[in-house]
Amino acid sequence: MLKQAQEPAVIRDILAEVGEDMPVQLGGGIRDLDTIEKYLDMGLSYVIIGTAAVKTPGFLHDACDAFPGQVIVGLDAKDGMVAIDGWAKITNHKVVDLAKRFEDYGVNSVIYTDIGRDGMMSGVNIDATVTLAQALTIPVIASGGLTNLDDVRQLCAVEAEGVAGAITGRAIYEGSIDFAAAQTRPTNCPRFDSTTLKVGRTAFRPTFFCFLT
Repeated sequence: MLKQAQEPAVIRDILAEVGEDMPVQLGGGIRDLDTIEKYLDMGLSYVIIGTAAVKTPGFLHDACDAFPGQVIVGLDAKDGMVAIDGWAKITNHKVVDLAKRFEDYGVNSVIYTDIGRDGMMSGVNIDATVTLAQALTIPVIASGGLTNLDDVRQLCAVEAEGVAGAITGRAIYEGSIDFAAAQTRPTNCPRFDSTTLKVGRTAFRPTFFCFLT
């Protein structure tokens, strides 16, 4: 995570390091169109909008109109209900209902985080992720609990349902997953390779995620 005071220099360093080899996405504290424009002008491929999408859906709608194809929505949930404000508040919104609404707005994809598993190294909530993906026509990116290559294989097994990729952090830091091995072609996922993960009409490459605190 980046402190906002450090953000421009760090983002430029990341972009300079990865060049055009990898899309870079950034989320955290994005609440106005000017901020989105600033980030995209720096060379970021996508921005991720989370709590602001739930609290002010009109902003998300405007963002999708202004920056088509470059807005991803992040939905955090517990037991199927959306959480906001750093998971401090569980709303009355069902994650599937909000995701379908935001799909209609034109979001590129949905990052779905099971907050009961995030950072717990307990495995991805496959069933909940698939349920969400089946309700949408845009890709779903799984987040929360990814621990090892078995989790990657399980996600690959449901790729056809619309699960386009996964986010992991702690598993890399703690060495429980071999990131290079995770990028190779699993035997049960014939369309997954090290450069592109295709689901229907959408293609995703391995992507670097930044989150602001």
